[in-house]
Amino acid sequence: MGIVWQQDILEWNKDVPNLQEDFPIVQNGVMYVTSAKNHVFAIDAKSGKKLWAWTPPKEVLDHINSLPWQSNVASRGVAVAEGNVYVLMIDNRLVKLDAKTGKLKKMVNFWDYEPTIKLENRYYESSAPMYYDGNVYVGSSGGDNGTRGFVWAFKADTLEPLWKEPFWTIPERGKGWVKGKYTGGGSVWTPMSFDPDTDMMYFAVGNPAPDFYDEDRKGKNPYTDSIVALDSKTGKFKWASSQVDHDVWDYDAAATPMVLNAKVGGKKQKIVVEGGKNGKWYAWDAKTGKTIYDGVPFVKIKHSKPSSDPNKVQLQWPGTPGGESYAPETYDPETNYVLIPGINSPNVMLSAKDRKEIAKDNNTFPGTKILPLPKNIIPSGNITAIDVNTGKKVYQINTDDPMYGGFTSTATGLAFYGEMDGAVNALDIKKGKVLWSMKSGGKAIKMAPSIYMVDGKQYVAVITGGTRVVVYGLGGKEKIATTNKNAKLQGQADVVVKPEEVYKKSCISCHGDNLQGATAPNLQHVGKTMSKEEILNQILNGGDRMPAGLAKGAEAEALAEWLSKKK
Repeated sequence: MGIVWQQDILEWNKDVPNLQEDFPIVQNGVMYVTSAKNHVFAIDAKSGKKLWAWTPPKEVLDHINSLPWQSNVASRGVAVAEGNVYVLMIDNRLVKLDAKTGKLKKMVNFWDYEPTIKLENRYYESSAPMYYDGNVYVGSSGGDNGTRGFVWAFKADTLEPLWKEPFWTIPERGKGWVKGKYTGGGSVWTPMSFDPDTDMMYFAVGNPAPDFYDEDRKGKNPYTDSIVALDSKTGKFKWASSQVDHDVWDYDAAATPMVLNAKVGGKKQKIVVEGGKNGKWYAWDAKTGKTIYDGVPFVKIKHSKPSSDPNKVQLQWPGTPGGESYAPETYDPETNYVLIPGINSPNVMLSAKDRKEIAKDNNTFPGTKILPLPKNIIPSGNITAIDVNTGKKVYQINTDDPMYGGFTSTATGLAFYGEMDGAVNALDIKKGKVLWSMKSGGKAIKMAPSIYMVDGKQYVAVITGGTRVVVYGLGGKEKIATTNKNAKLQGQADVVVKPEEVYKKSCISCHGDNLQGATAPNLQHVGKTMSKEEILNQILNGGDRMPAGLAKGAEAEALAEWLSKKK
């Protein structure tokens, strides 16, 4: 198997941000992909030829760009149905495009139906919408900002709400456990699952906020860090199960739950399974929510409540990435195995002392310091196979990098997955052995591969390197293309850029507010060990566990110049 075609979508649109994490959807021989800032592309899935491209209206892009704190958010895909493509805008809108032409057919603003759901209130959208039985379902992002999480259903033909109001995952501020001004959370920032036999829907709910400061959210915080089941037609609550009752570690339930007809204890049963960022895997009865497996560990787990005392900072396993983040698991009915993509990556935390620290901080984790990791700790990952019949681990494979991408499996017993170094692999699920591996020419594969068939031939597609689509198939002979390491975008050479602002927008959540390092290395003296050219290459192309292209063009140049002087 080799590369059949590959395409950098920057060649089609130089304004596309270099942050692509979507799952390519293929229907009727056409592949649909998205980019950051919600550009949509339709591609001939067999040849790689561009069929059409859609750019959000100026009013949308201007709105997004007016609030730079959300200007570089991933768009994780589309839904395709009824001859339409459905995609969410970062600034809380739902769009319907003609699948054949890319023409805009309708766009609705969430705030027209619920006034609080606005970008200005720090809500945003990063997930793919989901289509089910004539309706489109959406969740929310921005829970770390103290927003109120929700899921909502819209009619696919008119984009009018199916439910009168959203299903809120947490109470209104000031009610129940939500006491403080900055308290909220409970985002549903990954896709839902649906059971066509019962019309039930299942989704993962994120952490409460503030993430590590809990003075204003005492006791249990229901529905956060949970799997929730609803009637998809009415939005009526069915059941919920919590993975962490009172979270002070940012341990979302993030990955999309799987609904399985699997053998459990020797008998067939319809179940729901999901692994959390807390490093544990769970299974429930799909109808009742009764727990079947209550937390099978798949990564190192060792943590205590984060302290605000700088003399009592603690190493937290897993760290904020997980466990298992949004990367999907897969199930093989032949072996009855579930594969879990694991992240072995800790944090060293120092929580906020009081509300004043929360109020003055606009970072991802307000008021919290993420300190450098000890030099002897290197983040890594693993692949864990669990026998659903017993809930026992069958095997575990260690990987050099955290498993951010996830799995897609085939009826032939293979699971395909990508890695942060850009490799694409095929794993024999039963034996736990990699049978095939090939580089993609990019870095940071952060979504599962898409497997599809056109004219009787099967293909495997991955998103890599921030803006590249690479497609593999039997007989593929294309050479691996690599990104121009010193590429500049046209028209940006004379732009005046403040590198400190670029760093704050794109780097601070991983490298810390003072370059001291957090989930990523300390950069305070990076100029001693790396040249400007090496730093620029790292920014543009990623590598060594860093995603590609969090800055580009003039911004990347300015950031590299600034960092190269840190000696």
